[in-house]
Amino acid sequence: QVQLVESGGGLVQAGGSLRLSCAASGRTFSNSAMGWFRQAPGQEREFVAGFTRSGINSYADSVKGRFTISRDSAKNTVYLQMNSLKHEDTAVYYCALRVGRLVVDATQYVYWGQGTQVTVSS
Repeated sequence: QVQLVESGGGLVQAGGSLRLSCAASGRTFSNSAMGWFRQAPGQEREFVAGFTRSGINSYADSVKGRFTISRDSAKNTVYLQMNSLKHEDTAVYYCALRVGRLVVDATQYVYWGQGTQVTVSS
């Protein structure tokens, strides 16, 4: 099994920054992809950013130029640096992992963290 634990959420003013962390433990896969998703109240869970083990990064159009995904392999931790935050970025943020290529469909991910709340005040 894989355990994913997010942290770093909180309340921030519009224009501010936050860095989310996702610590992974347990089983590892040679061919896997990890993504960050978010879900606002009443909305579907949507893809935010992700990368494959080969190092290919991908971002949703709504966060390009503002968010950056990175990883520290030694710590088995993935980060999401969020800058220039907007009110519409308010959501619960989740990290997720799947075996195989990176996809934006949340239903294709098997392993999920518990989520961390990000609230951006306008």
